[in-house]
Amino acid sequence: MGGDHYYSTTPAAPGRPTDVEFTAAGREFRLSAAGGVFSPGRLDPGTAVLLRKAELPGPDEAGNLLDLGCGYGPVSCVLATVAPRATIYAVDVNTRALELVRANALRVGAADRIRALEPDEVPEDLRFAQLWSNPPIRIGKAGLHDLLSRWLARLEPGGTAWLVVARNLGSDSLAQWLIEQGWRVDRHASQKGYRVLRVRAGEAQS
Repeated sequence: MGGDHYYSTTPAAPGRPTDVEFTAAGREFRLSAAGGVFSPGRLDPGTAVLLRKAELPGPDEAGNLLDLGCGYGPVSCVLATVAPRATIYAVDVNTRALELVRANALRVGAADRIRALEPDEVPEDLRFAQLWSNPPIRIGKAGLHDLLSRWLARLEPGGTAWLVVARNLGSDSLAQWLIEQGWRVDRHASQKGYRVLRVRAGEAQS
């Protein structure tokens, strides 16, 4: 891919189509992916841990849910399936990824509830009941902090963010930074070298 990254806006890598199959929430999923997006050959291990260990919304959830750095949309498709009354905002800078999200929303019968958007296309006044993310650690610490500060601020009062970060890529230092910013952070679960963090507004605590 040369200088191409999964967080490139318009990836230059050939968009060779692939299918990714995985199980989440007791259901089988088969989604379209392609070169130039994050983990096009399989459900990446961090996202798998996030979907396995975080508390997925239930069928009564009717709020706006944010899938931040959505890639081709595995988290969005799972959220739309388990929470059929919710609206999912799938946000990414990668335009190829967003095209795949729209195709995958059709595959799972949720094209009317999954909205694939670039960050600046999300209405400024929109707030989210939940934020889900396998954040792009490799954009660097400053970029990551700016990204999370921007979007965590858009949680509704009482809202929750679920983040998954590899422990060797700084999950605990990220948790400490979030605490220093005034967020309540629970180290909710760990598996296969990944940490799942639950982040909520309120008095900081570990």
